[in-house]
Amino acid sequence: MTILIEQPDLDSRAEDLQKLSSDINELVLDGGFVVPKSSVSCNGLEAEELVSNNAFLAPEINSFGRSFRDYDAENERQKSVEEFYRLQHINQTHDFVKRMRKEYGKLNRVEMSIWECCELLNEVVDESDPDLDEPQIMHLLQSAEAIRKDYPDEDWLHLTALIHDLGKVLLLPSFGGLPQWAVVGDTFPLGCAFDESNVHHKHFKENPDYNNPAYNTKYGIYSEGCGLDNVVISWGHDDYMYLVAKENETTLPPAALFIIRYHSFYPLHTAGGYKHLMNEEDTKNLQWLKVFNKYDLYSKSKEPIDVEKVKPYYLSLIEKYFPQKLRW
Repeated sequence: MTILIEQPDLDSRAEDLQKLSSDINELVLDGGFVVPKSSVSCNGLEAEELVSNNAFLAPEINSFGRSFRDYDAENERQKSVEEFYRLQHINQTHDFVKRMRKEYGKLNRVEMSIWECCELLNEVVDESDPDLDEPQIMHLLQSAEAIRKDYPDEDWLHLTALIHDLGKVLLLPSFGGLPQWAVVGDTFPLGCAFDESNVHHKHFKENPDYNNPAYNTKYGIYSEGCGLDNVVISWGHDDYMYLVAKENETTLPPAALFIIRYHSFYPLHTAGGYKHLMNEEDTKNLQWLKVFNKYDLYSKSKEPIDVEKVKPYYLSLIEKYFPQKLRW
């Protein structure tokens, strides 16, 4: 999958990136991600045939005026983010995730539509996010509209962007009111050693799994190329929304489910860790996730979306890919 990014003619950095992409037959995105030119869309078309001429331009700073995903900056927001990761890294264990998947996999909390769930997110702010403090529904629409601009014909990708964070309703009392560390933040595998690609890695030393000989080696309880479907990933909104979509028999393509399930798996899709656990299908879907991540990360801003204006379009996609009511 290739994204065409408009670059100023006199920008020497753009020329360097173009030269690099030519040398390795890959495209370097604004966020630093490398995507092979040979990637093909879910409908068989090359990326060059899909992207519009009005490509989304990734900003250099977040809504707080700082670099994206800067976990080392000295400010009050970053201090609260680190405290979040300290709690997450201590409490997310292999046994905890297995219990959560069993409990929430029952999907017996409520029945509602996708859009009703979107509206619930007006009550949610993600404390793990160093780039945004807006209600989550605004982030969903910003991501979806940015992708829609570049890939007008890939409606499954527009809808994936809209719903990818709906699992954050786990923070609400009606869904159990789980603590932030059990819902948001970067995800990572359990059952094997904690890779140093994880942010604030030092806090894993207090995790009960850290010194468990069954879990503290590179492969742990897994084997090379076992596939991410067979790996226990830290519990949160990603895995919950994946379960909701799958068990309610969505007709979205496999790449969409992969994006939903692993979009917070930054140690893999951005830092390059844990690739030894991936199989061939994971490698294929990872290309779509890398494309999606640009919009998920860099579309966060203080610019609001006119919800009522875009609502009819997204309702039509929901009707196309989901039943009217879903079990949550």
